[in-house]
Order: sequence, then C-alpha cells, then structure tokens
Amino acid sequence: MEYEISGGSFPSVICTLQKGETMKDETGAMAFMTSDIKMDTNMGGGILKGLGRALSGDTIFLNFFTAKSDNQKIAFSACYPGKIIPIRLNGSNSIIGEKNAFLAAEDGVDIDMYFKKRLGAGLFGGEGFILQKFTGNGMLFLEIDGEVIEHDLQPGEKLLVNQGHVAAMEETVDFDVERVKGVKNMILGGEGLFFTKLTGPGKVWIQTMPVSKLADAIIPYLPTTKSE
Repeated sequence: MEYEISGGSFPSVICTLQKGETMKDETGAMAFMTSDIKMDTNMGGGILKGLGRALSGDTIFLNFFTAKSDNQKIAFSACYPGKIIPIRLNGSNSIIGEKNAFLAAEDGVDIDMYFKKRLGAGLFGGEGFILQKFTGNGMLFLEIDGEVIEHDLQPGEKLLVNQGHVAAMEETVDFDVERVKGVKNMILGGEGLFFTKLTGPGKVWIQTMPVSKLADAIIPYLPTTKSE
C-alpha cells in the first residue's frame, strides 16, 4: 500500500491499493474510491470489539475496503481542520490515541480500548478514562485537531501539557496529572487546575487546537435568537 496526504488544513489521505490489500476506517471517513474496490461493513472482530470501540469514542462498525485489482485508489478525509499523521506499526510498538483520533488503517492494525491506570489521570487529565490503543502490523492514520507538534521524550523526561492537547503517544510514555502550582495561577491563569504530565521514554503528538477549544472560540460569534 502506498499513500499520499494532501489538502492543507482540511486533509485527506489517498491510498493506492494492490489486489487483495484491505483498508478499514471508522464509518463515514471515506471520501472517494475507484470502482474495483469491494466494501464490507462489520464489527471488525465481533460485538465485544465493536462495543469497546464505541466506549473509546469510535463507531461500533468499521468499513473494510478490499482492492479487487491493482492500483485502486481510496481516500479518507478528516472530520475537522487539522492534520493526518501516518504511523507504521511493526508488531512491537503500540500507540495510545485520544477518543476519535482513529481515521483509517491497514487491515493488520488492531483497535482496542485503553484504560487509564490512575484515577486522577482519568478524572483530571482532560481525555476521560478510556482511550484508544493501536497495535499490530501496518500503517495507521490518525487525525489531529489543528497543527501537530511531535516531541521525543527521553527516559525520565517530563512534559506538562494543557488538557485536551494530548493527541497520541507511544505506550511507553507514562500518563498522569499534576496540579497547577500557586493559588493565583489556579484562579487567574486560565489554564485550569491540572496539567497532563507525560514522562518518557517515548514519542508524543500534541495537537494545537482541540475541537472542544475550537468550539469555545466560535460560540461567542454564533447568532442568537432574542426573545420578544
């Protein structure tokens, strides 16, 4: 499978499949496909797998697209302005993504729930208790809100991230929360009460404009209906 990412702030990934190759996506992500691709919709591993994806913010069903001849093309588009990041899984590395991060993947990539190990991280980390875990072999495509910043954490190195800005990380990265220091900072700083604390080793992907933050920025400009 070959791919190309294009589209600027409203990106798509266009994949070229050879005969027998299969891609899967969350329902509704496919933008176009050539005529000799067969589509099949199912739970992708049974009802438990489907329910697990639903709890982690994805859809119960997945769409599977299999090329019936060589050089067939299929495109998947992001839901929000942002970026699409490609990650190759080789059977030994695992990626943890926020809810709704999954866009598409080769058939050899597995999608499961991932539970945060610490109560505080789930309550105050800004992402909830249940995330998505990606394992297996193949290309994985995640959609990121806004621009993306990649950071490679060294063993023991810590990174404090504002809530909602953690898009994905390697499973080797430790996820916890840290309280904002200083009462004045907590009350007047506008950054909330807690930061997400990531501790290396491992790579993290930071998104610059979480969709929740984008919505907050747009709401004041939406027209309102005045009651008479």
